Amino acid sequence: MSQPLIGVAIGIIGGSGLYEMEGLKVIDEVCLETPFGKPSDAYILGELEGRKVAFLPRHGRGHRISPSELNFRANIWGMKKLGVDTIIAVSAVGSMKKEIEPGHMVIIDQFFDRTKGRVATFFNDGIVAHITFADPVCPELRKNLIASGKKVGATVHEKGTYLCMEGPQFSTRAESNLYRQWGVDVIGMTNLQEAKLAREAEICYATIALSTDYDCWHEGHEDVTIEAVLSVLQKNVETAKKMVREAVALVSAGRSCGCRSSLKHAILTDRSKIPPETKTRLEIIAGKYW
Repeated sequence: MSQPLIGVAIGIIGGSGLYEMEGLKVIDEVCLETPFGKPSDAYILGELEGRKVAFLPRHGRGHRISPSELNFRANIWGMKKLGVDTIIAVSAVGSMKKEIEPGHMVIIDQFFDRTKGRVATFFNDGIVAHITFADPVCPELRKNLIASGKKVGATVHEKGTYLCMEGPQFSTRAESNLYRQWGVDVIGMTNLQEAKLAREAEICYATIALSTDYDCWHEGHEDVTIEAVLSVLQKNVETAKKMVREAVALVSAGRSCGCRSSLKHAILTDRSKIPPETKTRLEIIAGKYW
């Protein structure tokens, strides 16, 4: 199997507002070419709380990439190539529940997909794999994020369902009210595809969702505007950075979750029938299984 480029254990994907990490001792920046195209930006490699980490701004520095344009496969493949086995994602979201106020943090445990045709698998072009995704985020990493949030004094909701919409426009009022009837907790535009691909890559993945607004369903609040979002986001991001630092220190190498072996029984294709070019492209992801 192709070996990781660098022995980085923990990846951090920063969403809107989180483009850099204070406290990160930067050692290098790595620009990767992947079989799936270019990642969002260079991976910033360094040390945080004594751990080797790789930081990637999801939308690129300067927020250049729309949610629908994100190359999720390249981003996750690049993390795997660097040796990452754990990804902490940070993402701004709208709240769909009154009790999840702007400024609160939600540690996501479920997703609901409302995107349109995004590519969210490494397995095509002659290979088929069906991973288990009933519980889409790493349970052990979630516990670390909950503990880190409490330690820094954040208001933390310990679970929540994230509805992933296409964007980049915010919801209509009709959509927002319908989603509330479905019982979802927050709404965002990016994290579901990351979670699917991380699971296929046998990487532990969990999300800190930063509530910035009440979408447009709440009659007692103004409709969501980018100005209001940015105002709350600025405060949220500082808390999220503290949470990430605490969580990085808590991540253990010896976990018992099933994320690290999610492909063990998932690949259905006869190994002799997999095209050589497909095997080459997926060597870093699944090479140990052939």
